[in-house]
Amino acid sequence: MLLNIYLKEIKDCFRDRRTLLLTVLLPIIMMTGLTLFYEKLISDGGDDTYTLAVDTSFGTDEANIFAAHKNIELVKSSNPEKALQEGDAQAALILTPGFIRNIENDKEASVTLIGDSFSQNSSNLMNIVTNALSTYEMSIISERLKAQEIDSAIIEPFTIHQKEMSEEDPSINLIAMLIPMMLALAIGIGAGPAASDLFAGEKEKKTMEALLMTPVKRSTLLISKWLTISTIGALTGIITLVVVALEITFLTENLKKSVSFGDNAYLIISLAILVSIIYAMFIASLLMVTSIIGKTVKESQSYSTPILMVAVFPTVFTSTIGINELSYQHFSIPILNIFSLLKELIFGIINYEHIMLTIGSNLICMILFFIIGRIMFMKDKWVMN
Repeated sequence: MLLNIYLKEIKDCFRDRRTLLLTVLLPIIMMTGLTLFYEKLISDGGDDTYTLAVDTSFGTDEANIFAAHKNIELVKSSNPEKALQEGDAQAALILTPGFIRNIENDKEASVTLIGDSFSQNSSNLMNIVTNALSTYEMSIISERLKAQEIDSAIIEPFTIHQKEMSEEDPSINLIAMLIPMMLALAIGIGAGPAASDLFAGEKEKKTMEALLMTPVKRSTLLISKWLTISTIGALTGIITLVVVALEITFLTENLKKSVSFGDNAYLIISLAILVSIIYAMFIASLLMVTSIIGKTVKESQSYSTPILMVAVFPTVFTSTIGINELSYQHFSIPILNIFSLLKELIFGIINYEHIMLTIGSNLICMILFFIIGRIMFMKDKWVMN
């Protein structure tokens, strides 16, 4: 009986075009957009061409400073800053009159670089220009020291060597932030409409009373509806993982280089799918309670919205925490532990204590909310009004 009701609920959900849209198409669209965005974000911009506005007095000697950077296009203007503001350039460089001559004669010379740090292209160009000017500055200092017969090492009493604790590509941090966030959103967005329709929707359409009059036990109805919500949420999560894996493999270069699971690839993917299913079951219990409380679909969605919003907050916490700084508390708090565990898995770390703690805490909370939902579903005041 339970299986028959479950299959019926699944068929009814997938007859709804909205469910198909939120379960299949929306994750694909969202993941495609965000994957390509993050790919662009971590690109070094080496293949891009940037436009730098300079004064009309900018001569060949000044241009030689940037000769090594073929991707910088110089645009001369009587007012470089205005050219930048009007969108004719991505940054503006203003030099004091007679810049090269002043340097050669040991006179004061200054540089003003104007750009928009909130623009990726402008920020990239400013970094390139700054590096080129720093290289030119060091060459001038070296020539002056050489003319004075002074060893250039005198201004460099020591050297600094910076080494990352992990040999992983730094861009993997973006993936560790992208995948858990989109997974949590996709599961919530996919399961939300089904949860609202299966409880609040039944009450709004006045079909709940007729459903309860059937010989089927309320507990059986509750479990079948909960399983339906969990299935749709888990399916959405799995589709999201598959989509992002395929897109990173075939549509990106930088993100693809940063991900390497080695011999543990299948195990890590299997654990990620398991975590997605557990999280979908946990969210299904929460959404079931909000749907039982709501008298209409709209009211149920209003109650469930904060849950979907809270599911994004862990991104803020985990994105600023190093992989070695994750502690047991990060794996014992529901929702946060999903983000923490997926971050470890993306880095190729398999810690079975953290996995069991994450699964256990989510199952405990899932059972707790399921019991609350069952108590409410057994009372007519929650399901008949």
